[in-house]
Amino acid sequence: MSIQSSEVPRTASVPSSGWAVLGYGFRPFFLLAAIYAPIAVAAWLLVLMGVLPDPSYIGGPLLHSHEMVFGFGVAGVLGFLTTALPNFAGAKPITGPALGVLAVVWLLGRLAIWTADALPPLLVAAADLAVVPLALALLLRSLPRHPNRRMLVFPALFAVFELANALVHAEALGWTDNTGATGVTLGINLIALLVTIIGGRIIPSFTANALRAAGSPLLPRSFRALDATAIGATAAMALAMVTAGDGLIVGGAALLAGLANAARLSLWRGAQTVRMPILFVLHIGYGWLAAAQLLRAAAELGGLVPASAALHALTVGCFGTMMLAVMSRVALGHTGRALRAHPLTVGAYIMVGAAALARIGAALLPHVQMPLLSAAAAAWIAGFALFLTVYAPVLLRPRADGKPG
Repeated sequence: MSIQSSEVPRTASVPSSGWAVLGYGFRPFFLLAAIYAPIAVAAWLLVLMGVLPDPSYIGGPLLHSHEMVFGFGVAGVLGFLTTALPNFAGAKPITGPALGVLAVVWLLGRLAIWTADALPPLLVAAADLAVVPLALALLLRSLPRHPNRRMLVFPALFAVFELANALVHAEALGWTDNTGATGVTLGINLIALLVTIIGGRIIPSFTANALRAAGSPLLPRSFRALDATAIGATAAMALAMVTAGDGLIVGGAALLAGLANAARLSLWRGAQTVRMPILFVLHIGYGWLAAAQLLRAAAELGGLVPASAALHALTVGCFGTMMLAVMSRVALGHTGRALRAHPLTVGAYIMVGAAALARIGAALLPHVQMPLLSAAAAAWIAGFALFLTVYAPVLLRPRADGKPG
């Protein structure tokens, strides 16, 4: 998989499609992800507090996990895939009515989940499971006759999301026992694998471009063996968690993955990007990945921390930070704007980092769990509210340079 040498990949030529928000895939899905992230967390907190009823179809903690992975997470992945494949695989961009239908199908899935008690269970499952097959059909149809084969790993991994989500719905429908947690675990680990693969490509590449432009003689380094170890260990950790659940095998894979990813990160010159927040935040997000894996190793090998601390270091810290980092960078670069983080965007990065620390604290300090959960939710909501303040106009309006897309 090659990454173009430019700081942000060139947007493929896209004909005008009417509404700017349907001009390119990142626009509706990054917007939906940013809107849904605070809504889903606020709704879950209200369920915990007894203000909102706990839906019976998918209820309890599984509801929260499901929506953060297959709601928020899938929206972010769709935003990335519909943008990356045209740029890196020569695919025809999905725009206009087709993109609009895809976004509506995602939205209908969210509405079905939250109103599940008023709908037939099979309809809820069908509505939620519809978006991935439709997205894959549109993405694969858009590929050229001879695409970059390495890029096909992303649609392949995304297809496994459908299996993971189906496991959750199979339990909700009463067809299987105890497959919901397995499905969520698989979905979370697939996102972690995507972060390992994509982050390992774009972070050193973007950092090298920025440091060259600044005249720095010290550039990021990478080693194929280390990259392969990081990706392989992350994949092995996913397999172990899905098949074994916990224990020494999971802990060993997590330890290897965490050390390999930390070693990769140490070679990417992140300290030299502190004054470039829109770049530095990518290093922070990847650092959360390594930290989460090492916390998982500590939980499984020595019982030193609760597994929930590792889980939320990954989901809130890594996924939340990386999602904001990628969305803010792509939105600027693909709309013809300078790659500079607005002060409110920096505030968004800080708030999501604070949310991760508070949520980990809630796992470590059960006697003050509820106040820390509330603080984590408030910081998360504030972070995405700040992001939307800056980026909703960017995503909804035409490109600043007047070009299509």
